[in-house]
Amino acid sequence: MLKKIIKRVLISVPVLIGVVLLIFLMLQVVPGNPIEIMMGEHVKADVVERMTEYYGLNDPVMVQFGKYVLNILHGDFGVSYKLNRSITGLIMDAFPYTVKLAVSAALVAWLIGIPAGIVSAVKKNTLVDRMFMGVSLLGVSMPVFWAALLFQYLFAYRLGWFPVSGVEGWKGYILPAIVLGWSSAGTIARLTRSNLLETLEEDYIRTAWAKGLRHSGVIVRHAFKNALLPVVTMMAIQVASLLSGAVITETVFAIPGIGRLAVNAIKDRDMPLLQGTVIFTTALIILGNLIADLLYSVIDPRIRTD
Repeated sequence: MLKKIIKRVLISVPVLIGVVLLIFLMLQVVPGNPIEIMMGEHVKADVVERMTEYYGLNDPVMVQFGKYVLNILHGDFGVSYKLNRSITGLIMDAFPYTVKLAVSAALVAWLIGIPAGIVSAVKKNTLVDRMFMGVSLLGVSMPVFWAALLFQYLFAYRLGWFPVSGVEGWKGYILPAIVLGWSSAGTIARLTRSNLLETLEEDYIRTAWAKGLRHSGVIVRHAFKNALLPVVTMMAIQVASLLSGAVITETVFAIPGIGRLAVNAIKDRDMPLLQGTVIFTTALIILGNLIADLLYSVIDPRIRTD
């Protein structure tokens, strides 16, 4: 297991370096001087020149990249042009909000998606199956921003059950979690249903039926466990993506998380802040894939043996 973890980490290092280089070069070719954008149109030329030299923006691109990578290795993502604060500190301040939203949305997705997928598979081609899959399809198809605005209008503005925006208390996370979790729940439900239906056609499931085992026992202990591997992959990737920052949801509901931080960085053309959020979220996605691989070994002993 330890060798597998080390191998996966070593494979992930070139990916992370490639993302850092790609983001760095893409932001370098964006037209305009970030210092002028940061300080306004009427700033004096000598001030722009002095600030450009201070931030090292007049150095060759590869020199800038080398310094940037060296700073990242020391846990320093630089200083925000717009806010004049440590980017590492800004990310750490925003990350708890994103974690709370991601965990809440993941719980909504799992508590709805997995049971809905199981029931739909067991009740194949019935009214219950069509109803669950219809709601799942609606969650997958409806844009997140539209669902967010609809829920805000109905449950916050009209009914007044929840805050319209902000996360001053636990109620502020309910609507964003439902909006964000609905889409993920639809994906999990459909994937659970399709894999469970395929597993139920296997010979060992027929053998379990022939032995007279209880219906629920065959479904949960035999079929569902073996149909769970692709679902675990999807769940781990979804959690990593949610932790990366639900950009639209955080923006609509005014949640000061990673996603909103990235949106503000794009709007202000704050290149170091944007680079820091992208690299941080990339590392989270790589970590999520690693956790999914480790969960494979826990669920399926054959993989652990291999």
